[in-house]
Amino acid sequence: MRVAAAAATDIGLIREGNEDSYLVVDPLFAVADGMGGHRGGEVASQLALETIEDLFRSGESDLAGQVREANRVVFERSVRDRRVAGMGTTLTAVLVEEDHVRVAHVGDSRAYLFRAGELRPLTEDHTLVHRMLMEGEITEEEAEVHPHRSVLTRALGVDASVDVDEDVIDLRAGDRLLLCTDGLTAMITPERIRELLAGARDPQDAADRLVRAANAAGGVDNTTVVVVDFAADDPSTTPDETSHADGPASPLRLPVHPQPRSAEPPALRGARGSRGSEKAWRDGLRVGPVRRRRSFLTRRGLTWVGIVATALIVGLVGLRVYVDRQWYVGVADGHVAIYRGIPAEFAGFHLHHVVVETTISAAAVQSLPLYRHLSEGITVQDQMGATALVEQIRLDVEPAQQKAAGS
Repeated sequence: MRVAAAAATDIGLIREGNEDSYLVVDPLFAVADGMGGHRGGEVASQLALETIEDLFRSGESDLAGQVREANRVVFERSVRDRRVAGMGTTLTAVLVEEDHVRVAHVGDSRAYLFRAGELRPLTEDHTLVHRMLMEGEITEEEAEVHPHRSVLTRALGVDASVDVDEDVIDLRAGDRLLLCTDGLTAMITPERIRELLAGARDPQDAADRLVRAANAAGGVDNTTVVVVDFAADDPSTTPDETSHADGPASPLRLPVHPQPRSAEPPALRGARGSRGSEKAWRDGLRVGPVRRRRSFLTRRGLTWVGIVATALIVGLVGLRVYVDRQWYVGVADGHVAIYRGIPAEFAGFHLHHVVVETTISAAAVQSLPLYRHLSEGITVQDQMGATALVEQIRLDVEPAQQKAAGS
């Protein structure tokens, strides 16, 4: 099976840094989405991919074993280096082996198979919302807008060991494989992803289209994609038998190491020059001083509207940036949880979301006088401070629970 691959990554329109990483070293391909703040997330995703690449180059063929070793390396670095304490990452990797591909997966990045015009998911998200969906607690429509949809139940580097999902998928000539971080899937639907993959002539075109679409839809997170095309080994095979919508796959690109690159967001195109806008401009200056005066007032009014709208947008963006830098420890579904944001609402919108939900009982913690205000939120300086506070809470509550159990 002949392979052609390409990748694209972008910081998005909101984030200040790119915590995603990707790996394109035929036949090994992977994406990772780091967490733990700009420094921690970037280190976690790069360190994880560097580890599996080094193991692969050394002859290690067990992909799931490579991922488990990457988990150990990231976890030990997190424990040893206070600057990146509490960091972690998702990781979705594939290893091409002749006519099939081996998949290893942890977190909420995803792998898809695009075959004969249909898009098939190859991984399941390790998130709280996905678990609720599988248990029938919420519907698919509710899952798409659930405020906790980004809360991970499994990630690389958070614990000393991790369970890795594994699968083996048979390949056919003409298949197209997609690996992506949740910056893509949080912005556009699987149907839109299918349309973009179907319309792309080669892997690089597909990757670029997907990243642009995520940014056009809001670009609230880093977006990284890897696209891999498969064609028959027989050189006599015609392009129509192995190509996608607009042409055959391109040759394999040079290896790309897991250092994230950023790109400028796509330019926004206005409606200036359209037939409707030209007609409005002509109507405004057609005849008579009264008509001109009314047009002038309209334009002046629109100018003020534009100024107010711009100020509002700048204010909202500033609020979003500020909120994204705040952290606190609170309660989620009866457990102690780490939140990103502030414990407040604005115009009906929550200014926070759960990042990590622990197994520590909130009721047990709030029975201690020191933490009786936990439900109101205990603010901390950063995620490292939140992780340290949770560990302190765990140490404080365990003796109380043991005492209660013994009495």
